[in-house]
Amino acid sequence: MEYDNTNRGSIWMNDKKDTENHPDFKGSLNVNGQEFWVSAWKRKEGANPKSPALSFSIQAKEESYSQVAQTSNEPNDAIPF
Repeated sequence: MEYDNTNRGSIWMNDKKDTENHPDFKGSLNVNGQEFWVSAWKRKEGANPKSPALSFSIQAKEESYSQVAQTSNEPNDAIPF
């Protein structure tokens, strides 16, 4: 039996963070069978302690693939990796 990842996700420390604007964590999320990329940033030092510890950005994986295909010189059916 295969493990069902529907409505589950995970994030991991971003070991390729080069600038403060890059996320501290990256990962993926499945919502009702649709796949998403997840980026998360830690709360900045000195921020309101009652504010959330992490802020998130979510992007559909299909959306990010089409953006890469549109901005590259490769044909639109190319796999973006």
